[in-house]
Amino acid sequence: MPGRILMPGNASYSFNHLILWQMTHKFFEDKRPHNGIDYPDFMENTKKVLDSENPDKLDEKQLQMYNYKKINFQRSSRVHKTFKVDDELKSLIAKIREPQLWMVITEDWCGDSAQNLPYLFLLSELSDNITFKIIPRDENLDIMDLYLTNGGSRSIPKLVSFDKDGNELFQWGPRPKVAQDNVRKWKSEGQDSSEFANSLHLWYAKDKGRHLLMEIKQLISQSIKN
Repeated sequence: MPGRILMPGNASYSFNHLILWQMTHKFFEDKRPHNGIDYPDFMENTKKVLDSENPDKLDEKQLQMYNYKKINFQRSSRVHKTFKVDDELKSLIAKIREPQLWMVITEDWCGDSAQNLPYLFLLSELSDNITFKIIPRDENLDIMDLYLTNGGSRSIPKLVSFDKDGNELFQWGPRPKVAQDNVRKWKSEGQDSSEFANSLHLWYAKDKGRHLLMEIKQLISQSIKN
């Protein structure tokens, strides 16, 4: 059996979740995370789709999806241009001595993913002991359904870290806790999906990954201690 599975804030898991963990062992043994998509390929695939599409020939729904992917690609590219890892985080990740696999369940149309995925990848690049793989949510709903948010939502991105034997070390996602709390507040104030999405991305622009990195630091620190 694995050790305690960690989440931001050191929240504990229920017995039911530990049963679900046992169910995930087969997908790990089948090496589905190991055979996931490399991040550079994920970005390149999105770029190829955008370059191949003619927006003038798309119907309303297709155009909406095209625009989601286009702005998300721009958001992720902006992170790559501006993010600099601090020395404290570099030192912490250098303490990861054993192999880890960071599996991220996501899709390129997801706005939260565009704002968070680049940071996660860039952190993984700091250690030869971290393998970073992307699992498309919509093609792997059986895996997604083991990592639901609040017990019922297929929210993404969802990061799950495993050791070499498939034991879960920690989870993160789908967004920093402060952002999640803000979304709940905006919804309670009557903002519709378009309005709170705009508010959320303004928050991300101002935050510049700060709260995400704080949470990931905590999770890595706890996983190393355990």
